[in-house]
Amino acid sequence: MADNGCGCGGTDCGSSDCGGSCPSGGGRPQSFLEKTHELNSIKRVIGVVSGKGGVGKSLVTSTLSIMMRRKGYEVGVLDADITGPSIPKIFGINQKAQGSELGIYPQTSPNGIKVMSVNLMLDQDDAPVIWRGPMIAGVVKQFWTDVIWGEVDYLFLDMPPGTGDVPLTVFQSIPLDGIVIVTSPQDLVSMIVKKAYNMAREMNIPILGIVENMSYLKCPDCGKEINIFGKSKIDEIAAGLELKVLGKMPIDPSIAELCDMGELEKVNHEHLADAVSYIENKLPVGKENEIMKIAIATEGNNISSHFGKCEHFTVVEIENKSVKNKEVISTEGNQHALLPGFLASRGIKTVIAGGMGDGARQNLEENNIQIISGISGNIDETIQVYIDGNLKSTRSGCSGHGHSHGHNHGEGGCNCGNH
Repeated sequence: MADNGCGCGGTDCGSSDCGGSCPSGGGRPQSFLEKTHELNSIKRVIGVVSGKGGVGKSLVTSTLSIMMRRKGYEVGVLDADITGPSIPKIFGINQKAQGSELGIYPQTSPNGIKVMSVNLMLDQDDAPVIWRGPMIAGVVKQFWTDVIWGEVDYLFLDMPPGTGDVPLTVFQSIPLDGIVIVTSPQDLVSMIVKKAYNMAREMNIPILGIVENMSYLKCPDCGKEINIFGKSKIDEIAAGLELKVLGKMPIDPSIAELCDMGELEKVNHEHLADAVSYIENKLPVGKENEIMKIAIATEGNNISSHFGKCEHFTVVEIENKSVKNKEVISTEGNQHALLPGFLASRGIKTVIAGGMGDGARQNLEENNIQIISGISGNIDETIQVYIDGNLKSTRSGCSGHGHSHGHNHGEGGCNCGNH
């Protein structure tokens, strides 16, 4: 018998040692799916793909994430286009990613969208990524396995164009709930769509539908729609493949300007509103009966006066105004600048603390965490005041150190005398 390279002995071997990679097909097919970080809870993963470059895939990815975020969902964008990353620029993110022994923390857009891209790890944004395919594919997998995304309802993957190493790695390694195919109204559209369509079908990846970008140009004077690339054929092609057209985006100079300024979150069009509603209904995440998680800076049984230096937090899960769970967790060395990302990764929505500096406050806000500061006293009493809806920050919080606090659960201001 000929050896097929799997060590099983040859064709039609039926060996249990065969991983299914040999032509005989013996044994079960091998799964290459990777588990995401243990601190993550990612409900839905959607890839945005194209058969060729230059069709506006990153714009569609960003727009879908922005519109989904406006509906109140926790949203992340994984920029898998390693050699042509543009997502951080679109969202105006300039800070680099940070990490600890636990993993890598994504950066957050002004409106709370979590973003991870290779540009957040390079010294210079314009530095070329001159890597071979396996290394690029490995980085994409790390963005899934090592990044602490925390609680995410919808994670959008901005995929590189084509059907090469990286798309193959993503399709094999990351459990996609579906893909959106992006194309443009050119004569090549049929081939572009079918390349992505056929690859997804080969890999058993569900196809949610097609978005046509650069579909038309609307005259700013008369409002007439001008077909720059000729009449669109996307409806006929989608019907032939039994796919849904999720939306058509025009050529819009104002959108391009927002991208250049890193302010796409200010966009106000509704071109992909139907696409977002379709994804929301097709891939629901079950937001009802959501449990609210708060974190209280802890020092014994009382609230710590030093947020940035705090080594322990009391994490409380509240549902229907009742405490479902309460535990004290260690920050595991993630103090100061790393602390907001550490808390966000655990799904914390509100932080209660005594003293808090401006830097910590800004980082918490960037991670979409509500702040109640200038609070002191017993933790259990504070939890009850919070549940009753009567816990509020003092007028300016407390940024001083090395002083004691009196009990303060109202709006009377901080009594520490350090303002």
